[in-house]
Amino acid sequence: MKLLAVDTSTYVMGAALTENSRPVAEYITHVKKNHSIRLMPAVRSIMQETGWKPGNLDAVAAAEGPGSYTGVRIGVTTAKSMAWALGIPVIGVSSLEVLAFNGRYTGGIISPFFDARRGQVFTGLYRWENGRLVQLKEDRIILHEEWLEEIRRLGEPVTALSPDVEKHEDLLQEKLGPLYTPAVPQDHLPRPSSLACLAADKEGTAAHLFSPNYLRLAEAEAKWREKQKEQQHERK
Repeated sequence: MKLLAVDTSTYVMGAALTENSRPVAEYITHVKKNHSIRLMPAVRSIMQETGWKPGNLDAVAAAEGPGSYTGVRIGVTTAKSMAWALGIPVIGVSSLEVLAFNGRYTGGIISPFFDARRGQVFTGLYRWENGRLVQLKEDRIILHEEWLEEIRRLGEPVTALSPDVEKHEDLLQEKLGPLYTPAVPQDHLPRPSSLACLAADKEGTAAHLFSPNYLRLAEAEAKWREKQKEQQHERK
């Protein structure tokens, strides 16, 4: 299967081409620039370099969230638009699962996370078993302090992976103590080729049925819903 994978769910932007799970081309940047402007030129570049045509693709994979609301929307919209035009499925993969893939050479449990502000993180819990990444606890948004206390009680070594790890380093060491296993810097950044490898084992979805997983509403939508509730209450 020939697959294009795109990920814009964090400040890391990436695109990759794989054939039967083997990487063919990969483009990654680790800079905070406008993904909406740079993603399609990146896709065009790797396809030109490899000689692939859009019609060669069997599916498009996207990091479906959680992460930056705008970032997730850019990647998912791009994937859906291409899949719709080509008549091929979209395959969604958790952005946290993509990051957890980097922990395949570590022991114990893997806690990928993205900072969600106000002391909260998007996170989940994973482990490598028999060469496969297994999800132990579903992805969620939770206070990081509460989450670390929960996984500390499991009593296993924890590899925490995050582009935001420096901001949380003190808390990780305080709450996990000797169970905390620091990772090398490159393992804290997601790779689109990892996304593609994970997508190869998942079912695709028709483009018009595929939707992102934000785990929480955008701030503007949350405020709109709260205002609607207040107006309904006033009418009563």
